[in-house]
Amino acid sequence: MTIVKTSINRRSFLKVSALAGGGMMLSFSWLAGCKPTPEEVVTLPKKWFELNSYIKIGDNGVVTLMSPNPEFGSNVKTSMPMILAEELDVDWKNVIVEQADFFPERFERQFTGGSQGIRQGWRPLRTAGATARTLLVHAAAQTWQVPANEITTEAGVLYHKTSGKKAGYGEMASVAAALTVPGDIKLKDINEFKIIGTSKKNVDGPKIVTGKPLFTMDYKTDGMLIAMIQHPPAFGLKVKSVDDTEARAMPGIRDIFIAKILHDDYVRNGFDTTTFPEMAVVVGETTWQVMNAKKALKIEWEKINDSTYTMRGWGGEQTVKVPAGLESTREHLSKMAALSKKPAAVLRRDGDPEGAFNQAARVIERTYTAPFLAHNAMEPVCCYAHVTADQAEIYGPVQAPEFTMQTLAARLGLPKEKIHIKLARMGGGFGQRAYGHHLVEAAVISQHMNAPVKLMYTREDDMAYGIYRPTYTATYRAALDKDNKLIAFHVKGGGIPEHPVHANRFPAGAIDNYLAEGSAIDSNITIGAFRAPRSNFIAGAEQSFLDELAEEMGKDPIDFRLELLERARTKPVGQNNDYDAARYAGVLKLVKEKSNWGESKPDVHRGVSAYFCHNSYVAEVLELVIENNKPVVKNVIAAVDCGIVVNPDAAINMAEGAIVDGIGNAFFGELTFKDGAPEKTNFDKYRMIRQKDAPKAIEVHFVQNDEAPTGLGEPLFPPIFAAVANALYKARGKRFYQQPYLKEDIALG
Repeated sequence: MTIVKTSINRRSFLKVSALAGGGMMLSFSWLAGCKPTPEEVVTLPKKWFELNSYIKIGDNGVVTLMSPNPEFGSNVKTSMPMILAEELDVDWKNVIVEQADFFPERFERQFTGGSQGIRQGWRPLRTAGATARTLLVHAAAQTWQVPANEITTEAGVLYHKTSGKKAGYGEMASVAAALTVPGDIKLKDINEFKIIGTSKKNVDGPKIVTGKPLFTMDYKTDGMLIAMIQHPPAFGLKVKSVDDTEARAMPGIRDIFIAKILHDDYVRNGFDTTTFPEMAVVVGETTWQVMNAKKALKIEWEKINDSTYTMRGWGGEQTVKVPAGLESTREHLSKMAALSKKPAAVLRRDGDPEGAFNQAARVIERTYTAPFLAHNAMEPVCCYAHVTADQAEIYGPVQAPEFTMQTLAARLGLPKEKIHIKLARMGGGFGQRAYGHHLVEAAVISQHMNAPVKLMYTREDDMAYGIYRPTYTATYRAALDKDNKLIAFHVKGGGIPEHPVHANRFPAGAIDNYLAEGSAIDSNITIGAFRAPRSNFIAGAEQSFLDELAEEMGKDPIDFRLELLERARTKPVGQNNDYDAARYAGVLKLVKEKSNWGESKPDVHRGVSAYFCHNSYVAEVLELVIENNKPVVKNVIAAVDCGIVVNPDAAINMAEGAIVDGIGNAFFGELTFKDGAPEKTNFDKYRMIRQKDAPKAIEVHFVQNDEAPTGLGEPLFPPIFAAVANALYKARGKRFYQQPYLKEDIALG
């Protein structure tokens, strides 16, 4: 049994009130019921610990559960209400789920990203549901004049078995609304769960498959205009002049102007990645008219100068450098190669790695690289905005509305309480829509036009605008003694414009002499979060190197990893290892069992990989064959430890999606630049995974335990890169160090 407190510090965690037509509403603080780690307390803004959401129980017994986090395919709109419904003890068929809008006064933590939604909501959502159930029990006890501990609940009905009395939640909701929230609340034991751990269909599923309006592209209002932007064709350029004579004369065109997205003195927050501060805007009556007028613009561009801007992130203010120049992939590769040979910032040092390398009988060194990647969500960026003199209404897809609200208020000159952001379902995101530049752009355009506007990006706009996965490099070295034992390990990561190293992750903690370093090169090509940031590269490099190292040492690759993890479990090196070695080993043992790892399969080539990120542990075995001289992925077996699985079908869907996405990027993903311009701006050149490339089967096995849920949207993505590379090695007889692995097949294969 778990007892939780319902209040924290100076603000009440749970508040109950009556609905106008009868019934009750329970408001609750989103993170107050969590137990944040000391690191989270330091890095998370204080206000993130106080977000109000609510449960509504009508007098007819219908329960409405608000889903506060934006939805972009991770199924939080279904899974989070399932947690509420479990502790509330209500029949799921009587539950209505609504997407909450962004309200600063009600919701101060509405962020979908980092695979943290379920993890951070687990305790407060359970507490809120249990509190509502407790209030209903007390209301029934008061009404029936019986002891509260004699009342039970099931599927939204209250029972007093001794007297035979029963009542639906709706009958007691108004009485419950007048009660005081108890100080202590009992949560269900895990073995009592009836909803959590069962598969529930996506609450938006019927709307999605029947084409009901859900996405910003669907949104329309009377008098709405269409806007499109023309940003510079290359990074390192800006607008010099615009000749819009021909475009202005075209039918339906209302205005053409230069929009300045941010004020010069604005201090950006961590999600204010605005690639092009100024751009040409075309506004008209229809999409077709605006597209044609945009093509008719005659714009002269000029090179930018070196510049800086101030960004205020969780670690304080920093100065971001934006260098001049038109950058190219060839230049990037040359710079990263040079970077790998220069001294770098030491991120972690255990023992005497330099001394161990000097005394080594043999040193194995390998370097890995990966290119920029575009997000390529199914729905290109778009946003609706209607800004008047005293208020703003925004409807758009955004993962982090809290931070976009700050930017909107500063740019529009409006207080936050006058800005209303409606959260549209996102047609994909993968980190790109954590950056709300499109909301700001749409608002600036609407304010200029004094009219409602829908801003639409073409696919070319979306791919060429920026906010890419960075390009990375990592050099790994291992020192072996005369007995072929591993005595030192060194990783040096670099990138443009950030490095990819997580210094305290495995194999840190498993080797006496360990060194991690990182360095980066400034760039005017803007980057941002991409599914499992940094991990999406470094996992593939690390796990490929460990496979090759195991072979050099004459060890089975799974057994070699398990040996290292056993050392980390029984005699860890250092104090800052950020993984649980036993749980890490657990997924490797499970995938070894489920894949029948020791079994020989003729003409089937296998690769294994394992990684820890976003608080979850994943091991994957990929099986491929060669058909017509091309690799074909037959099967992927995944073992996952993400704690309690709330919604199994949804969890499997997310796992499958991450695996397919990772295979596609490992095989084909690449964005190259020439003179500052991306060389691929649509899917005729940018190769995405296709149905024929996807695995023929995927098996997902979850470790069964009672640990609180952790991340799932991202953790299965990083390790699949190395599983692909290691299987390709078995098939081709050569190691793969540069992504994408199938460059010769990218064009139109």
